[in-house]
Amino acid sequence: MTFTQRREALRSVLEGGACLHPASTHDPLSARIAEGIGYELGMFAGSTASLAILGAPDHILITLTEFAEQARRICRAATTLPILADADHGYGNALNVRRTAQEVEAAGIAGFSIEDTDLPRPFGAPQPRLVSVEEGLGKVRAACEARMDRATCVFARTGAMSVTGLADCVARIRAYNASGADAIFLTGVTTRAELDAAAEEARLPLILGTLSAEIRDTDYLASRGVRVALIGHAPSQAAAQAVHAALLALRQGHPVPGLPDKADWARWTREAEYAEEMARYLG
Repeated sequence: MTFTQRREALRSVLEGGACLHPASTHDPLSARIAEGIGYELGMFAGSTASLAILGAPDHILITLTEFAEQARRICRAATTLPILADADHGYGNALNVRRTAQEVEAAGIAGFSIEDTDLPRPFGAPQPRLVSVEEGLGKVRAACEARMDRATCVFARTGAMSVTGLADCVARIRAYNASGADAIFLTGVTTRAELDAAAEEARLPLILGTLSAEIRDTDYLASRGVRVALIGHAPSQAAAQAVHAALLALRQGHPVPGLPDKADWARWTREAEYAEEMARYLG
């Protein structure tokens, strides 16, 4: 599938009636595994990008170039899987957001979010804080207008629910309804009352970045206009744990348990496809 076709597949999800959980993908291999399992969407988050690129926590320490290059590797490895990206604050002001939109689109990303959190954390700010509604709106509009492929999706993201409260979250949803974005991405929503209030105001599909036990039911989420709901980034955590366990076992002189069999490894790395190409081109 071309990148445009993958973006159109994402649009079909946003325009549909179901709520899907994307696979958290942090590198090419995880994207191929997710695609092989049958996930409809993949998600490349800022936090997993920081882990994959720097081995560091999510403190906005990576650059746009590093983020876009990792996104490019992921999108290139997948053949049909639409990849969503959390492009954080767009790496600066609205002009930087335009550049971010151009870079992640060129990398093959199907849709990306721009958030209104004041990032990186300013000096003297003990807690997360948001930029003004006006600045957030300007950033989202800049992202929308920077697209070269009109199929690319832009998500207006706000963490207002947990930072400034329900009233401000509702006000930002109202503003983002008319921003040109294709969906509204909410974080910090933990109760049905909060999601009900947000859904009442939203005129666009919703994406949730956090899921509590109270709102986890997919039928309920779908009924509130939620089309994509993230379920955390366990794959990158599990991968790190597996690396630690394997290295520790080897260090202690033990065999490594639980390694994939040859068939799985060959499927994940698409060994048969490469073998066919070698036979065709190398004799």
